[in-house]
Amino acid sequence: MDKRNNGFLKNYKVTLLLLLGLLAGGVLGVVLGENAQVLRPVGALFLNLIFVLVVPLVFFSVARSLISLHQSGIIGKVLGTAICVFLFMSLVAGIFSFGLMSVWNPFAQMTRDGTAALPGGVLGESVNIGDAIVAAFTVNDFPLLLSREHLLPLLIFAALFGLAVALLGQKAEAVRTLVAEGEGVVMKMMEIIMKVAPIGLGCYFADTVGKLGGQIVGDYLQVFLVVCAACIICYLLFFSLYAVFCHIPLGNFWKEMIPPSATAVGTCSSAACIPVNMVAARNLGVRDSISNGIIPLGTNLHKDGSVITSVAKVLFALYFFGAAPGGLSTAILVVALAVLESIVVGAIPVGGMTGEIFICAVLGLDPSFAATLLIIGTICDIPATLLNATGNLVASLLVHRLAK
Repeated sequence: MDKRNNGFLKNYKVTLLLLLGLLAGGVLGVVLGENAQVLRPVGALFLNLIFVLVVPLVFFSVARSLISLHQSGIIGKVLGTAICVFLFMSLVAGIFSFGLMSVWNPFAQMTRDGTAALPGGVLGESVNIGDAIVAAFTVNDFPLLLSREHLLPLLIFAALFGLAVALLGQKAEAVRTLVAEGEGVVMKMMEIIMKVAPIGLGCYFADTVGKLGGQIVGDYLQVFLVVCAACIICYLLFFSLYAVFCHIPLGNFWKEMIPPSATAVGTCSSAACIPVNMVAARNLGVRDSISNGIIPLGTNLHKDGSVITSVAKVLFALYFFGAAPGGLSTAILVVALAVLESIVVGAIPVGGMTGEIFICAVLGLDPSFAATLLIIGTICDIPATLLNATGNLVASLLVHRLAK
């Protein structure tokens, strides 16, 4: 019993501490009210420590991911099929969750008095859509890449850099080593800073609740419930449909889904599910040559649960700033941004608030709002991880079926 309790605490230590910090911050915000602003400098200090690491973290992690991808041996038709499967599953999760959150809308009451539409963001009425796309994906000078406000151009540059290093092979061995070791150093720095995240986020949340009132706590609960519902429906319904498409009996499919599902919930880690996913894939008839490449690759690049939580984050931001989505173009923006954010998160393990900062950068928001969005990711971590981890097993089945 003690061993099980110790294992639970070990696996969920970070999440529990973050939730404890947020709970304490929420209580302080309600009790102190406007006076909670005295805690804001502590929260701002934590955010600034995170912000200065975002650019090197994105560069080294994405470049290393492209190098590893080239070395993995997953090439040709299998790789192309895998990318299409990842994108298709992510889009299905994103479109469905957007539709569900449009019907069961927990965001409608979130617009705060006195807030205006997103200033300078992609939804600004005076912004030309073509210019907005160019500005979102590119910059016109190299130094501009070294800013957290241009994460998407930096992501593209890092991917091209990593691909070039991989293609050069032994000629760029020193650069390859630099990228790998640089990523390790920056990630260790991020791990050190995240140890004080419960205090930093707790102080930030206390200030937020003090300004906006305790109602925002209820808002987060509503978001958690709708994200859980979306994840459960995707898990039970869509995964079953994928299994039927792959000609796998549902009894066998769900029998093999139990170990990775239990591992995902028990460890709250997609990486920890890689071995059991491979065993389950083999038992369901997937060739080792496919599962051994697709499942680790999917762990980094394919996260349906993260897509769903990202849809919630984007909608939260839009409603919060009085820019409620309306029309097809905004729906496309929400889903596309959610899919991109999930890829950013997947490519950067232990990435702190990188995904949330990415959303703020694209929407033109103050980067400090990323801490508000991170709360959604924290409280929805378990259902999202369940869908992320088991989704990679399903992806290997689809790739095996389509790449024959």
